[in-house]
Amino acid sequence: MGDDSEWMKLSVDQKCEHKLWKARLSGYEEALKIFQKIKDEKSPEWSKYLGLIKKFVTDSNAVVQLKGLEAALVYVENAHVAGKTTGEVVSGVVSKVFNQPKAKAKELGTEICLMYIEIEKGEAVQEELLKGLDSKNPKIPVACIETLRKALSEFGSKIILLKPIIKVLPKLFESREKAIRDEAKLIAVEIYRWIRDALKAPLQNINSVQLKELEEEWVKLPTGAPKPTRFLRSQQELEAKLEQQQSAGGDAEGGGDDGDEGPQIDAYELLEAVEILSKLPKDFYDKIEAKKWQERKEALEAVEVLVKNPKLEAGDYSDLVKALKKVVGKDTNVMLVALAAKCLTGLAVGLRKKFGQYAGHVVPTILEKFKEKKPQVVQALQEAIDAIFLTTTLQSISEDILAVMDNKNPTIKQQTSLFIARSFRHCTSSTLPKSLLKPFCAALLKHINDSAPEVRDAAFEALGTALKVVGEKAVNPFLADVDKLKLDRIKECSEKVELVYGKKAGATTDKRESKALPGKTVASGAAGDKDVKDAAAPKSGPLRKAPATKASGPPKKGKPAASGAAGSAGSKNKKGLDVKEIVEPELSVEVCEEKASVVLPPTCLQLLDSGNWKERLACMEEFQKAVELMDRNEMPCQALVRMLAKKPGWKETNFQVMQMKLHIVALIAQKGNFSKTSAQVVLDGLVDKIGDVKCGNNAKEALTAMAEACLLPWTAEQVMSMAFSQKNPKNQSETLNWLSNAIKDFGFSGLNVKAFISNVKTALAATNPAVRTSAITLLGVMYLYVGPSLRMFFEDEKTALLSQIDAEFEKMQGQTPPAPTRGTSKNVGGGADEGEEGDEPDEGGSDVVDLLPRVEISDKITLELVSKIGDKNWKIRKEGLDEVSGIINEAKFIQPNIGELPAALKGRLNDSNKILVQQTLNILQQLAVAMGPNVKQHVKNLGIPIITVLGDSKNNVRAAALATVNAWAEQTGMKEWLEGEDLSEELKKENPFLRQELLGWLADKLPALRSTPADLILCVPHLYSCLEDRNGDVRKKAQDALPFFMMHLGYEKMAKATGKLKPTSKDQVLAMLEKAKANMPAKPTGPVKTASKPAGGAGPAKFQPVSAPVEDPISSSVEPKPDPKKARGGGVSSKAKGVQGKKMPSKSNLKEDDDKSGPIFIVVPNGKEQRMKDEKALKVLKWNFTTPRDEYIEQLKMQMSSCVARWLQDEMFHSDFQHHNKALAVMVDHLESEKEGVIGCLDLILKWLTLRFFDTNTSVLMKALEYLKLLFTLLSDEEYHLTENEASSFIPYLILKVGEPKDVIRKDVRAILNRMCLVYPASKMFPFIMEGTKSKNSKQRAECLEELGCLVESYGMNVCQPTPGKALKEMALHIGDRDNTVRNAALNTIVTVYNVHGDQVFKLIGNLSEKDMSMLEERIKRSAKRPAAAPVKQVEERPPRAQNLNSNANMLRKGPAEDMSSRLKIMYRTYRIQARSLSGHSEAAHTVPREFQLDLDEIENDNGTVRCEMPALVQHKLDDIFEPVLIPEPKIRAVSPHFDDMHSNTASTINFIISQVASGDINTSVQALTQIDEVLRQEDKSEAMSGHIDQFLIATFMQLRLIYNTHMADEKLDKDEIIKLYSCIIGNMISLFQMENLAREASTGVLKDLMHGLITLMLDSRIEDLEEGQQVFRSVNLLVVKVLEKSDQTNILSALLVLLQDSLLATAGSPKFSELVMKCLWRMVRLLPDTINSINLDRILLDIHIFMKVFPKEKLKQCKSEFPIRTLKTLLHTLCKLKGPKILDHLTMIDNKNESELEAHLCRMMKHSLDQMGSKSDKETEKGASRIDEKASKAKVNDFLAEIFKKIGSKENTKEGLAELYEYKKKYSDADIEPFLKNSSQFFQSYVERGLRVIEMEREGKGRIPSSTGISPQMEVSCVPAPTSTVSSVGNTNGEEVGPSVYLERLKILRQRCGLENTKQDDRPSLTLLSKPSVPAVASSTDMLHSKLSQLRESREQHQHLDLDSNQMHSAATSTSSTAANIDDLKKRLERIKSSRK
Repeated sequence: MGDDSEWMKLSVDQKCEHKLWKARLSGYEEALKIFQKIKDEKSPEWSKYLGLIKKFVTDSNAVVQLKGLEAALVYVENAHVAGKTTGEVVSGVVSKVFNQPKAKAKELGTEICLMYIEIEKGEAVQEELLKGLDSKNPKIPVACIETLRKALSEFGSKIILLKPIIKVLPKLFESREKAIRDEAKLIAVEIYRWIRDALKAPLQNINSVQLKELEEEWVKLPTGAPKPTRFLRSQQELEAKLEQQQSAGGDAEGGGDDGDEGPQIDAYELLEAVEILSKLPKDFYDKIEAKKWQERKEALEAVEVLVKNPKLEAGDYSDLVKALKKVVGKDTNVMLVALAAKCLTGLAVGLRKKFGQYAGHVVPTILEKFKEKKPQVVQALQEAIDAIFLTTTLQSISEDILAVMDNKNPTIKQQTSLFIARSFRHCTSSTLPKSLLKPFCAALLKHINDSAPEVRDAAFEALGTALKVVGEKAVNPFLADVDKLKLDRIKECSEKVELVYGKKAGATTDKRESKALPGKTVASGAAGDKDVKDAAAPKSGPLRKAPATKASGPPKKGKPAASGAAGSAGSKNKKGLDVKEIVEPELSVEVCEEKASVVLPPTCLQLLDSGNWKERLACMEEFQKAVELMDRNEMPCQALVRMLAKKPGWKETNFQVMQMKLHIVALIAQKGNFSKTSAQVVLDGLVDKIGDVKCGNNAKEALTAMAEACLLPWTAEQVMSMAFSQKNPKNQSETLNWLSNAIKDFGFSGLNVKAFISNVKTALAATNPAVRTSAITLLGVMYLYVGPSLRMFFEDEKTALLSQIDAEFEKMQGQTPPAPTRGTSKNVGGGADEGEEGDEPDEGGSDVVDLLPRVEISDKITLELVSKIGDKNWKIRKEGLDEVSGIINEAKFIQPNIGELPAALKGRLNDSNKILVQQTLNILQQLAVAMGPNVKQHVKNLGIPIITVLGDSKNNVRAAALATVNAWAEQTGMKEWLEGEDLSEELKKENPFLRQELLGWLADKLPALRSTPADLILCVPHLYSCLEDRNGDVRKKAQDALPFFMMHLGYEKMAKATGKLKPTSKDQVLAMLEKAKANMPAKPTGPVKTASKPAGGAGPAKFQPVSAPVEDPISSSVEPKPDPKKARGGGVSSKAKGVQGKKMPSKSNLKEDDDKSGPIFIVVPNGKEQRMKDEKALKVLKWNFTTPRDEYIEQLKMQMSSCVARWLQDEMFHSDFQHHNKALAVMVDHLESEKEGVIGCLDLILKWLTLRFFDTNTSVLMKALEYLKLLFTLLSDEEYHLTENEASSFIPYLILKVGEPKDVIRKDVRAILNRMCLVYPASKMFPFIMEGTKSKNSKQRAECLEELGCLVESYGMNVCQPTPGKALKEMALHIGDRDNTVRNAALNTIVTVYNVHGDQVFKLIGNLSEKDMSMLEERIKRSAKRPAAAPVKQVEERPPRAQNLNSNANMLRKGPAEDMSSRLKIMYRTYRIQARSLSGHSEAAHTVPREFQLDLDEIENDNGTVRCEMPALVQHKLDDIFEPVLIPEPKIRAVSPHFDDMHSNTASTINFIISQVASGDINTSVQALTQIDEVLRQEDKSEAMSGHIDQFLIATFMQLRLIYNTHMADEKLDKDEIIKLYSCIIGNMISLFQMENLAREASTGVLKDLMHGLITLMLDSRIEDLEEGQQVFRSVNLLVVKVLEKSDQTNILSALLVLLQDSLLATAGSPKFSELVMKCLWRMVRLLPDTINSINLDRILLDIHIFMKVFPKEKLKQCKSEFPIRTLKTLLHTLCKLKGPKILDHLTMIDNKNESELEAHLCRMMKHSLDQMGSKSDKETEKGASRIDEKASKAKVNDFLAEIFKKIGSKENTKEGLAELYEYKKKYSDADIEPFLKNSSQFFQSYVERGLRVIEMEREGKGRIPSSTGISPQMEVSCVPAPTSTVSSVGNTNGEEVGPSVYLERLKILRQRCGLENTKQDDRPSLTLLSKPSVPAVASSTDMLHSKLSQLRESREQHQHLDLDSNQMHSAATSTSSTAANIDDLKKRLERIKSSRK
């Protein structure tokens, strides 16, 4: 039991693995229960058991195993991850379950296998089961066969692959085990049920008894097609639907079976191929040529035996076929002919499509041989040609068949027609397009009129079959001239015909073969119908003959029908054309007059032939009005135009009448149903007038209207023939001009180029230059549509003329044809017929070259020439090739029949002489151009051998072969190349050159194809072997081609094809397939494809109109000639003919656009955090590589799939860089709008961008860097902080790019690194950049060193990581670098550090080599000699994510301060000043430069009006921008000399300076404050600060906090520096708060923080200990008063209330802090009577309400001090008193007034004013009020005195001021002027006393001087401007008892007056201001000057003294003196200067 209890405690999965069987049994039972409970198939619980399922099924204990099998079955059925276990579990079932004796176990094992098949793992299961057949334990094979049979029975032959099972059946039938044989028999019966007779052939060789038994069983089977009873998961919905339909009694069964009718598997596929070529008798070729027929017969019989094998292995059968063909064609013994025909039949049946390449050679011979009348020969020939037909297409042998149709022998004609009929039966409407049907019908129509009845019957049968296949609509146009009897006969034949596929099957084939063209049968008739009607109309001669004379098929004039003048080409329907094609009989003049009289006024008709032109003109006007008012259907067009032609008709002499006439013709054509008959009436007259100066334009207008009515092709042809039948050159020239414009308007489709060309040639030969010019212009327009091949027609013209034509063509090059603007509206059909023209690519789009007569050269290819080409002597072979080249060159355009030449040339392609191989390739290239599209019939026998040459070892031969293949493909299209196994056989050859060239060619061609033959799949296994080829180039080419194969075959087929690979290979290939799937381009759609045909190449299909969906290439079996290379490489491509795109956007594009509307980045909650955790836990690869491997790219792609839009991801991971550019453009567009998404996916975006750094394409790199700049700007605006993960996976790769050779890229990278410092600490950036200095790339080392220098310059030594010493040592190593730029960068960087850190640098660097040290010292010296520039900020390094700047950070986000902190942060870091000029060193300070010396003597001697001249400092453009006058200091970085240019706008300058205020470097901050002070003190400039106040105040209190927390704690720092900084800050603030307009801009949140900072400063005991501490406190007191008085009263009051609330809440806070806040509030209460009207009471009451909510009455009473509650009451009482009952109207902002304690309190105050408490508070308020009045009067006095002292202080009014002071003292003898004198200098005091004495003496005549009254003038503190009035303190407004602090303050004041020191007092001086008005408000400037001079002794620094009152800035720089005497002397002199200036 002890053991039991142990395992029972274990978890389920541990029990399942336990060694005790009981434990495992228990585990399996529990697992089973768990599995049954889990409802979610994707539950993570399933994954726990992933590795255990195999153990479930292979358990060694039979009982336990049974339970395990049950659990496993449930697992496989329900778990989404079960598929991963297929291989191991099924293998376990086969080996460990099928051998069990228990039936239950086997049953469960079988069920598990079937369940795996159901979850789509059929192939893996089948593989394991087939392996089980080899087991030696007979039970296992039996169970495996049984399972396979059950699987086949349930799932059907679509899911279970039969071929591998059939392959092993014979072996199973031979087994010794009866059980196995029996099972084999059962499975054979089951297979037969599915594929019927296809199984018979593979089992022919088994034991005859077994076969007989089988056949007996087969007979018993039901005849109906079986159906699967079980479906895959993916098909189960379909199954449910079928069941629903069946239960509803629908036709689901019938519908469902259509596609599955007939055997699914072809018996041929199940057979093993037999190789017969090697088995041919050795003397076969000799015997077949033997003279004795018996020997020839022997040879043929040997072949006959071999070809009886039903499947033959591919090989080179050309010699054998050639021999057999010779026997068929030339042997006199008809028995041998029949035997040879049988051999050919056997070959065709055995080889199938592989025989196709030989079909072209054999078909003409067999057809010619039908002249034999012996039935057995005819039958053998029929069988042969029928078998051969199945190996090729009707298209490829059509030329040969049509050629034989004209044979005089009736038997040949009959048999050919019968062959055509049989062939048609195998066709469908898509494989028998109109372009193919037309020439066949034309030839057959001749035969139905033949004298021989058998020929007629055969022709009727063929036409009847065609009618049955494609339908009447398609055939009727060709039968228009056939009489009714014959037509009935054709229809009768049609009804008897039975098609191979059946009608329905035909339709499905149609769908399958031409996906893009549904409903072809219906659609294809329209154009053809039109053709016949056109043919019936009178036309010029050559056109009529075309069908008869030209074997190549359709006449070129057929195009008018194909697309009319329409530009919308592909979208016309029959109806539209019928409306347009108005057939009208010719009417007599009488009938016309009668019809015209109905619609025209009678006077009009009478005056038509009047002798008076005015009457004729009036008549025309009436005529015009009548026409304008007529309805289209009522207008008798022919009658009207005949009336116009009535005498004088077109001979009208008056031009006005003539113009009207022509205009009326145009109107009739536009408004009526205008027919060609009507047009014929007027055309002659119009052409006659086209050259008329006055009427020409009207004639052209009429012609254009007629062209629109009757279609341009017909009109143009008529007009041209009429114009050139005249001799008037003007008419000819204008006709050509009209046609040029008409082509542009109507498009080019359907125009009869051949007819035009003959007329153009006539025009070019004209003597009149205008005609020639017009002809050349017309050629230029035609060139736009036809392309360069147009020139071929004119090559025999004179050189001068040809050069003019070339010049015109040159002009047109690169232009795209304009979109047709006319002729489209009336011809737009329904979209339903869109596909109709797809059948016709060759009809209208045939190569223009086909218009030229082709030469028959077969007679020149003599046997002698062929033998020459095959001669042993290479020179003779070369002669033969030269001759061939000459023949082709001479003929230019040749017919496809070239005799024995293909075989001869093929032999030369593997010639040992490479020069001849190249020559042969050149000839083949010529041949392709000369033969045009017809060369496609030679693809199999000549084209494929060219591909073999691609495997040549010589580069130039391969290049020539590739050029030849491309030339051929341009003419033939790709279909012929891809059909059959030839291409796959080539790819199979393990020649690396062949493979890489062929794959490269396919990768080039496949993307442009819209569809490909199914045979392309045959190349896939070889493509996979190429993916693993030893040759790297082959592998790369195979990878490149992979997406394009997938584009046509689909991922599923490609993945399925990996089944035969080894497991390791399979995994690799599947991974590549996944990757390719992402890069898979979309298939090109019709219009785009057409457009990609070269508008400029000499290639094919030039006639499509601009909007060309007319041709739907590749959808028909007659493949046109696309030029995929041009389409792919840009070329003309779809952009060049962009109009189509607009007219017919492809569905896929539309869908894409819809998808693109959403966000591109999807915010996944915690997605980024999860990714980081995964990377940390090593669940995914860490982003760290030297070059990105595929697994990294795959991983990134997978991570992106959840958070990046699918379409964008496709672009991002596309193989083509242009897609990357698109992706970046989209990302830039969405950057602002999707900030959250960008930040959420930032890690992935940065990783993807690192991949782009490894791209070689510069445009992508530039775009990526541009995006990064915008991205980091956004991140800094958003105050985002880059995570370590993001930084480490991005920065190292960015730094790689800093070494790029291109300057522009390096600059961008440096800019990005700078911006990154805003979102990632510079100290953390430093190690990454330091790592970059170790690169092998010298540019990178240099740039990284420079960047390190910049970091140290900007952020100080703290950035150096890990320590400055280590960092500098590493930098110093580069001084000895080989590369000069690196050395310089290292030296410059260390000089930079030296300037920041001084001589300490040498210690940090350590030992340097003598050479390096001397270089460094030299560089440091040189830098010292540079002119000193002003020092600049040394920004403290701060963490980029702004800390909450205050306890109330959210307040900062309101109002104008909205983005202040981020703006400050940007300012801190972005202004990196590039200048490296540095100030001089300390030695230079002993001799003060001239510009910094004071001319004290000169100043002193100038007594009267002292001119204080400023030292000559560098002048800055202060008027434009407030450029600082910066003080040079040693060892501080200099301002850029281009500073003025950098900050050319005021706002950016102020931003920059404000950013320096918060600097960690005291000097930087002081300089910035000085500059701001200068701005504030100049009235005209102070306005510039508007809008920056909050920003400035934030920077200021940040600096105050920095001083408080950092500088004061820094013992090394000279405290005088801190005092200097404090005085500057406070001075600036006072300046600011003197300007009410600026002060009011400060927002509540900022004021709150400012007050917090100031009060904290007042309580800082450390300052009190400093010498100047008291001075600072006084200044702060003064500043606080200014802030309270001048700020926006609502904002400051609100800020104080919030501050009080915060301070009371802060338990750790000082009680004194709260006390000072309350004192400020009292001060505000005293100001309320004056300010009540400007206060937003609603806001204040809201704040009080919040305060009272936080601190209810009870809580306030619990406070140690009673001050808070009193303060609050006082404030409320004052507000009540001032506002009265109206105050209750100001509670609007409080939500629940009724619950508010405030409202209740206010109501009580209003009601109970007479209560005891109320009266007390009234008294207090009265007291307070009286005190306020008293204070107010005192304030007035103080203001008056201040004014007087101001006058005394100014030199102009000093006497007047003294006089006023004297009067005042006399009047108010008790007046206290002590505060004004107390802190002033002794000099000033004595000056005032002396002045008063002088006045007294003058006025009273007394000579005595009164004693000093202690009056002192009002002065300013250095950097702390004094106010213009003294400060009145906050009194005790409530009249309550004053605390001891108040008395202490009074005592202190008394001690001061008595001249006693206060320094030993315990209490803070900071409270003085707030308690009593008489506290001195401000330190005098003299006192401050004393302290400054003492500083001068030590620091030798210069300071600026600011005189705010006079709005001037005095910057005085002094040099130190070694003796105290000098100092005292200097002091006195300065005081004298100062006082005299006053």
